[in-house]
Amino acid sequence: MELINYSSNQKKAIEHGDGPLMVLAGPGSGKTFVITHRIKYLIEGLGINPAHILVVTFSRAAAKEMKDRFERLYNKSLVTFGTFHSVFFSLLKTAYGFTSEQIASDELRYSLIKDLIKKNSIMNEDINNLSGNLLNEIALIKQDNINIKNYYSNSIASDVFKKLYREYEAELEVRNKLDFEDMLSLTYELLNGRKDILEAIQNRYRYILVDEFQDINFLQYNIIKLMAGKDQNITVVGDDDQSIYRFRGARPEIMFGFERDFRNVSKVFLDINFRSSTQIVDASTKLISFNSKRFPKTFTAKNGSGAPVSVIEFKNPFSEVNTIVNDIREYIKANQDINNIAVLYRTNLSPRLLIERMMKNNIPFTIRDAIPNLFEHWVSKDIISYIKLALNMGNKTDLLLISNKPNRYISRDSLSSSKANIETLFDYYEDKSYMIKRIIELREHLRTIKNLKPSTALRYIRTVVGYNEYIEEYCDMNGIESDDCYTILGDLENSASEYNTFNDWFVHMEEYKKELIEARKKSNENDNGVRLMTFHSSKGLEFDIVYIIDVNEGSVPYKKAKGVDEIEEERRMFYVAMTRARQKLFICYCKENFGKSIGKSEFIIELSSNVKS
Repeated sequence: MELINYSSNQKKAIEHGDGPLMVLAGPGSGKTFVITHRIKYLIEGLGINPAHILVVTFSRAAAKEMKDRFERLYNKSLVTFGTFHSVFFSLLKTAYGFTSEQIASDELRYSLIKDLIKKNSIMNEDINNLSGNLLNEIALIKQDNINIKNYYSNSIASDVFKKLYREYEAELEVRNKLDFEDMLSLTYELLNGRKDILEAIQNRYRYILVDEFQDINFLQYNIIKLMAGKDQNITVVGDDDQSIYRFRGARPEIMFGFERDFRNVSKVFLDINFRSSTQIVDASTKLISFNSKRFPKTFTAKNGSGAPVSVIEFKNPFSEVNTIVNDIREYIKANQDINNIAVLYRTNLSPRLLIERMMKNNIPFTIRDAIPNLFEHWVSKDIISYIKLALNMGNKTDLLLISNKPNRYISRDSLSSSKANIETLFDYYEDKSYMIKRIIELREHLRTIKNLKPSTALRYIRTVVGYNEYIEEYCDMNGIESDDCYTILGDLENSASEYNTFNDWFVHMEEYKKELIEARKKSNENDNGVRLMTFHSSKGLEFDIVYIIDVNEGSVPYKKAKGVDEIEEERRMFYVAMTRARQKLFICYCKENFGKSIGKSEFIIELSSNVKS
């Protein structure tokens, strides 16, 4: 079969015959195009029965898109498209008679882990975040087949984690439920232990194609190796430079071992970027070259030269977001399509200020990630409770929340009455002069706060009242980073600084909450407006204009990344963000935040020889 209009390397990948093939597909290199045309070539060029072809990817959306694109190319066929989980579950369903009802839903998993946190009296102000972290750790243990005896938790005390892990497993067993990692383990045990079933699978799926191979974990890889069998007709397509899901178990090092695990591997590098300008391709390639654990690559930009990549320094976050909002307003005036503009950031806490400004300017936007409401964070609720009590707007719940932040040794029993307030505390502790002194001090603090401006009050609560001291003690006791709490406090102070009265600030909080809910709703209902998303969520997408914000030390790379492997993963995330841009790329950082100087990201320093500042 003669193929035309392909690059020479695309043609090599598409027309590869039998045996293992690794396709290194960089950003914008036509990865999906190559996979779908390779499937067509297998059927038309080599006469392979479509029913003997299996295409595996990581999400239902990706599997559906791949199937739809192939069927537009070849009409309908018997080729199997699916996720790892759907393919493996179908095997378990046939072998063991499992039903979909036995798969533990995310809702059940979170409910179980939250109940176990409470049962084990694990103290944590943010139970949702802790639950997610614990479930991620449980998943990694199963995926990497780690002996729980040798595991040390990053979220809670390790002995407590081990007990919680065993209880979680027991709860699943009692309910006759499997989580996704159990499905992988059972599939591996099935294929490894039942040669008859393995041979049947190998005869059914003689040709296997794996998309986004850089995201595979060890358990998935071991299963795929078994399925490939002695014929080893397996095509893996991916980019080690875009492996950004280590926290989910993805291991880019698996790509480096592929040539060791399979014999006579053919390797093809898709070296033409059909998406971005030369300047964007050169800058991103320069950046990722600082990673040591990767396949070396060079790219040619099909679209040729374009605008220089711009690295822009701003005085502070207010200046940063105001400039971006003004730019977007100019794009709107020029009738440019703002659907092709994206603002990318490392974490979903970054866009709060930008969202506020876009709301005020009636600029439509879509949010790809769940953006937390700053004012609903537990740290914010503490501060707001202090202020409400100071304004005589607070209640018993507010007093319970802040009574021991910092610790004043006020017992919960002293606040058990439905009418409990600061004055009733005097009656409760009337015979304890040292407690009376503490309660008087709290009352005087509240009277002072009442007469301050919002931002001044916040600083007073943090420093004079001692809330910063509480944060240090709380984070130290729970083994978590205090920086995250201080970031919330800094953002809260930035917000407060824009208002002269508490009433105006509270009105803003309510309006912001309503507008954020409405924005989330609109994001789900339509797809119009500037795209706001994290680096992770931007993967696989492309836009004419991309702004990357908050490219400062502590944010990019993220402050929790310490080791070499973690920094390299952060660099891969930034590389993914850069390569989303087709025409214009703006990399933004600030000189100061919360009134303190902050440095630009080390990644900007690495880019300095490539870009116009």
